[in-house]
Amino acid sequence: MADFVRSVTSPRKFITGQHLLSKLNDYTRGYGDHAYVICDEFILERAQTEAAPTFTAANHKVHFEKFEYECTKEEVMRHRELVQQSGANVIIGIGGGKTLDTAKATAYYEQLPVVIFPTIASTDAPCTALAVIYKKDGSFDEYLFLPNNPDTVLADMGILAGAPVRFFAAGVGDALATYFEARACYASNGDNLALMKPTATGLGLAKLCYEMLLDNAVSATKAVQQKVVTKAVENTIEATIYLSGVGAESGGLAAAHAIHNGMTAVPSIHRAQHGEKVTFGLLAQLVLENSPKEEFETVVNLIKAVGLPLTLEDLGMTEFVEAEWRQVAESACAPDDTMGHMPFPVTADDVYNAIVAANAIAQTYK
Repeated sequence: MADFVRSVTSPRKFITGQHLLSKLNDYTRGYGDHAYVICDEFILERAQTEAAPTFTAANHKVHFEKFEYECTKEEVMRHRELVQQSGANVIIGIGGGKTLDTAKATAYYEQLPVVIFPTIASTDAPCTALAVIYKKDGSFDEYLFLPNNPDTVLADMGILAGAPVRFFAAGVGDALATYFEARACYASNGDNLALMKPTATGLGLAKLCYEMLLDNAVSATKAVQQKVVTKAVENTIEATIYLSGVGAESGGLAAAHAIHNGMTAVPSIHRAQHGEKVTFGLLAQLVLENSPKEEFETVVNLIKAVGLPLTLEDLGMTEFVEAEWRQVAESACAPDDTMGHMPFPVTADDVYNAIVAANAIAQTYK
């Protein structure tokens, strides 16, 4: 047997429930008595109203700072400087994936504990020891690999179910790719997101994620449309946030996310959610693999049932420009991306052909 180092990594604590914002200090007090909160604009006032009193009552300090829309190196540096000025000793991120990645990156550079409070279940960013850094124009810059996962992740079912259903569906899309990418990475013995080799446990969690989505995601989406919490909603959020995060991190990524990263440079689909683009990346990966028709149709049917975009036109593309998508394929095959985790050689031409074919095949299911 070759001497490989394999890993399973996860947050120290993953806590689910309701009304967690009004108890925030109960879950952070063990890490510090002065919190610096990076918060999405839309929930900033609510967070100040509901969470701040929990710190005041304990004679702890808290500083709220609005996230400025993109997880860039410049934004991370801005928060680092403000943390140093404030004297805070614990970082909290409240918001969407880019806000949470900014909190994780800031905490890493400042060597502080971090508590993550997602407000939308649109990606598996909350649980991972990874921050995706973008350029100012919104295109992908680099992965920042972190030595540790978040200290605590708080999943408030009421807040997550109350978010727009599009975000919930995007989380399903991101999580849907988890098993297929982990399967490919495991077969190729590629590196997982901890930069070690994938484990059977990671692959097993990724498969459980897929199975839970098949069993729960459709009815959960209907419940979220009505802004109510059901057992199916709880199970789906556990899959999209925890199982997808831990499954991807321990199992590894492959073509779907590499193609997503290439797609971030296409202006016409810039408004598409991360999970929406990953969903199309998954279809292209299944075409690369020549996945069995039954498997492909199971994925397509779930995509349609939860209301995810199916084609490039659904993502916002108004005109197919070959040069643009050739560049997407080239970027997806960059040496530092995850296309190399496929269990067979993949060229930029292969990826371009898979994108074109996946879009054409998807059209037939509309």
